[in-house]
Amino acid sequence: MADTGNVWEDLRKRARKLENEIDLKLVSFSKLGTSYSSQREYASDTSPLLNATSNEHMFETMAMEIEQLLAKLTEVNDKMASFTQNLNGSSTQSSAQLHTLQRHRDILQDYSHEFQKTKTNITAYREREDLLGSIRRDIDSYKNSSGVNRRTELYLKENEHVRNSERLVDDQIRIAMATKENMSAQRGTFGAITQKINSLGNRFPIINNLMQKINIRKRRDTIIIGIVISICVIVLILYKFS
Repeated sequence: MADTGNVWEDLRKRARKLENEIDLKLVSFSKLGTSYSSQREYASDTSPLLNATSNEHMFETMAMEIEQLLAKLTEVNDKMASFTQNLNGSSTQSSAQLHTLQRHRDILQDYSHEFQKTKTNITAYREREDLLGSIRRDIDSYKNSSGVNRRTELYLKENEHVRNSERLVDDQIRIAMATKENMSAQRGTFGAITQKINSLGNRFPIINNLMQKINIRKRRDTIIIGIVISICVIVLILYKFS
């Protein structure tokens, strides 16, 4: 029995260690994507590509390291699952170990999702920048061979405007996605709180009555605020046309 407990504890320690390593790697990976985007955005067309090449090499290296760590964590989770299936101990101990296993699986799933999301975003940005870089090089080649003319200048300005618009749209999309995720998290939190309050209200009638009084007062305050706002609007309209 002691050997069984030691095996389980060793698996838990390995899982926690791998999770900590993955968490640190993901933070660095996300920062690498941000720095890569900034350097590619503000880099000059005539500047050396040393920094971009270094970032690309670092991106490939970190992605491979994170994939290896995720594979190791998956292997440890599989061993923990096999351990719980072969366990012949008490039901309380089995339930606790199953709960621990599920928590580690959830963490693995979250890390895998975050890694794939960050990797996809960086890869898409790299491909887009490579395409735009190729276009810029073609424009520079044409400009050097045929000279600068009015059409080329207009085309360059239009291309720059398109890039600026695209950056603004990307920023708005990122803000909207972050807002959506935050609202979803808040909605889940409020839903859990409401469910717990309803459960307490069903168990304790006094709390239920108190919640009803709070809701009545809340509706009354809403009506009062609405009336005050309406009066203010009417006064403003009368003042404007007086």
